[in-house]
Amino acid sequence: MRIFKKSLRYTLAKKKQIPDGLWVKCPKCSLLIFNKILQENLKVCAKCNYHFSLTCWERIHLLSDEGTFSEFYASLESADPLNFQGPKSYKEKLQEDMQETGLKEAVIVGQGKIEKKDFALGVTDSRFIMGSMGSVVGEKLSRIIEYALNKHLPLIIISGSGGGARMYEGMLSLMQMAKTSGALALFKKANLPFISVLTNPTMAGVMASFAGLGDVTVAEPGALIGFTGPRVIKQTIKQDLPKGFQTSEFNLEHGMIDMVVHRKDLKNTLAKLIDYLT
Repeated sequence: MRIFKKSLRYTLAKKKQIPDGLWVKCPKCSLLIFNKILQENLKVCAKCNYHFSLTCWERIHLLSDEGTFSEFYASLESADPLNFQGPKSYKEKLQEDMQETGLKEAVIVGQGKIEKKDFALGVTDSRFIMGSMGSVVGEKLSRIIEYALNKHLPLIIISGSGGGARMYEGMLSLMQMAKTSGALALFKKANLPFISVLTNPTMAGVMASFAGLGDVTVAEPGALIGFTGPRVIKQTIKQDLPKGFQTSEFNLEHGMIDMVVHRKDLKNTLAKLIDYLT
């Protein structure tokens, strides 16, 4: 019995020496991946090609040439116009996500270079209230569209929003759909290229506004793209949905998007598109 207890203590002590966060389980194929290897592979599973989510800054570093990105309008923060109360108030939710992500809002915008070409960039981050679009997100995106228009720059917006319009702000949030769409309409009149990049997930009010208005719409493999989630649609129409419904590949097959591009090829593809479109 003493030998067994010593052996058990030794085993438990050994387990405690292994730090947390070294391994990640792929949600698609269940492969255990060493975190460093996953990072080196741009957070893509080498076995099944599952594209893990990236933060907004990881996206920026992936696409923009090193040291060239300048962030704009970084000081803007959301107000609480409705004094929204729930299990958590809107103010509490904002503060929580600010602390967890280090962001002030769900979008970063600015200017950089992609393969030595100047461009304007906006990136939403699904970690901040699901990447949903409130007044500040809509304002920052509208401002970067106007900036690109004034500077005659190509524009890329990378969307990753599972939350659509941010209903903590009510009608003020829904108005951002019209505001961003109106800004893009003026941008289009100037014959400047807007490339919309859809990542997992891009849904609801975001997809129904600026994310769906690209001159070229590119998506990462396996991304969920649509307005309402497949579970809600299935419950509403009482019918089984086609295999792969609302994935990038399904949308490409049915003409809703233009390209599905692997993450490792994304920077080169976007740089080529900017070349062709300008």
